[in-house]
Amino acid sequence: MDPQQIIEQYQKAIIQIATNGGTGTGFYLKEFDLIITNDHVVAENAEVTIAGKAFDKALARVWYTDRKHDLAFLEAPKGIELPEIRLGQYEEMKDGDAVLAIGHPYGLNYTATQGVISKVDRIRDGLKFIQIDAAINPGNSGGPLVNNKGEVIGVNSFIIRGGDNLGFALPVLYLREALQMYQPSKGQASTRCFSCGYLVTAANIDAGKYCPSCGTEVKLPEIPEKEVEPVGTAKTIEAILKELGKDVRLAREGANNWSVKEGSAKIRIVYNPENFFIAADAYLCQMPADASMIKPLYQYLLQENYRLHGLTLSCVKQNIVLSCILYDQDINKENGVATFRTLFQQADQYDDHLKKEYGCTERLEE
Repeated sequence: MDPQQIIEQYQKAIIQIATNGGTGTGFYLKEFDLIITNDHVVAENAEVTIAGKAFDKALARVWYTDRKHDLAFLEAPKGIELPEIRLGQYEEMKDGDAVLAIGHPYGLNYTATQGVISKVDRIRDGLKFIQIDAAINPGNSGGPLVNNKGEVIGVNSFIIRGGDNLGFALPVLYLREALQMYQPSKGQASTRCFSCGYLVTAANIDAGKYCPSCGTEVKLPEIPEKEVEPVGTAKTIEAILKELGKDVRLAREGANNWSVKEGSAKIRIVYNPENFFIAADAYLCQMPADASMIKPLYQYLLQENYRLHGLTLSCVKQNIVLSCILYDQDINKENGVATFRTLFQQADQYDDHLKKEYGCTERLEE
């Protein structure tokens, strides 16, 4: 298969994963009806946010974790038809084989990078890894490494910082072994003991926290009775979003990042504790295709900016954006709710008005 065919085949099978600590990649295996990713992507969360080209944001249960092999299995979205991708054979790989690494680096939805296998069996921490020269960046973790037949031959796992395109993927042989081990316990919270490799479940865990085989302390991916909440300004932001009827678990897109929908507008909220500011940007529609409408559109935006208080309309490339900036020391739940409510309402109204009156087009979503 050529790279373009592989990319098209995988588009709907690649899943973006987010927690309150970061983002990563996963991929769907139809044979097992599971989403595969890295253990460090789920980061001890029993529930994460997932999104894909075939479905909107949803919450997904983490069913299996494996610290030693850095693997995690998630439940797949229900009622969604996702493509079938196949697992390859580790034994058939050799140095110099062409590969594709697919994922969501730095939050950029769906990126594929080409490269070759530098070494099939690089040994690190007692495990074999596939060393590749395809660029792997933060966010790629948990995505598939694919051969020229369109088969998954590894799970992209880590890079060596400072190395020039020096990436490593867990070979498919370890993934097959983990899937076969987990299958009899599917639908149960399970973890593989990192000391002896025993599959620990709620039914066999010793005293609620020890491996029954070797006695090592382990942790099952179980949803806590009380959710761990953020602190400081992040906690205030989430309290504001809850008050406005938003599900903060779905809104989270990594540390100090949130994204919500209001009508047809998408609002991104970012808190940067280093400069003490909260930026809320509502991405509306895109510039009109009719060039004769651009001048009156600019005039309208300038007039509105003169009228608006605390909000600013701007053009970012082809996007029209409604923004507000808040100082973290000034924000509390009460004034934050008022500010964000105004932003959300105005965003939806401006989006509709600009499309109707100035011929602005729908914003392209990845």
